[in-house]
Amino acid sequence: MSDAPQSILVTGAAGFIGSHVSQALLQRGCRVIGVDNFNTFYAPQIKRSNAEELAHDNRFGLHELDIRDRDAILNTFKAAKPDAVIHLAAMAGVRPSIEDPALYTAVNLDGTVNLLDAAVASGVSRFVFASSSSVYGNNKKVPFAEIDPVDEPISPYAATKRAGELICHTYWHLHHLPIFCLRFFTVFGPRQRPDLAIAKFIRAISEGKSIPVFGDGSTSRDYTFVHDIVAGILAALDRCDRYRIYNLGGHDPVTLTQMIQTIERVVGRDAIIDRKPMQPGDVDRTYADITRAQQELGYSPSTDFESGIRAQWQWYQQFVPAQISRD
Repeated sequence: MSDAPQSILVTGAAGFIGSHVSQALLQRGCRVIGVDNFNTFYAPQIKRSNAEELAHDNRFGLHELDIRDRDAILNTFKAAKPDAVIHLAAMAGVRPSIEDPALYTAVNLDGTVNLLDAAVASGVSRFVFASSSSVYGNNKKVPFAEIDPVDEPISPYAATKRAGELICHTYWHLHHLPIFCLRFFTVFGPRQRPDLAIAKFIRAISEGKSIPVFGDGSTSRDYTFVHDIVAGILAALDRCDRYRIYNLGGHDPVTLTQMIQTIERVVGRDAIIDRKPMQPGDVDRTYADITRAQQELGYSPSTDFESGIRAQWQWYQQFVPAQISRD
């Protein structure tokens, strides 16, 4: 076992990435203080199912609260006394952020400040913040590196994630709270949020329904399997000793057309394409330069795209129909 802290507070603990992170921490022997508000951005029962699975381990404790509730956050930190924080909770998604930027600002910025203040007040030793590849906007240079300029976000979601990185730097400067900011590149795999493209396409293609395809299929994403992301998060937790930003990506971009073809192959059915124009806020491509993460975190993504899709399809067949019937 590594020298990771023994008591970790995980926000968004019942969500897609958070449930995998919490599971991995429990396997390490850590105590996990889970925070989640089970909002209705997608079916709360999916997250509750994840939380129920985690609760089989008595080292997992769940606190159902909203990170915007400053008093509740401060009281939770005071009572639980976490050694470290992995902050994954956020309002996610580019397109919904355009519809309600105020909500994204309140959760992703005010909520993050509440957590940072609580971390400082309770003497937390390190803080890992989940950022996003969306901060790069339509960067013309690829692959995207941490030293690239990121001052032109093209969605409120991207802007809140970049602002979160900046406020984190302030807390390192003023309070010497070590913080690693991790820019995730399109995470997929078992338990993926149902609003994300791969999850939606797997379901629709398997059911013989049409899928909306925005643009000509040439846009590309650096898809990253969730287990690789979790390994990167835990490596960051172990090494967090200052302020630093890292890309966590798959380093192998896949076009939208290739993604659909892979799902067709895995599911064994042809997609019915509903072609639509590109939407505002969508970037043309993402592509992670992971050199820094490789050198400093030992990060090494090992799951190729098709293997990851097969794992997600296998999980979908086993769990999703049961979850849908419970909604």
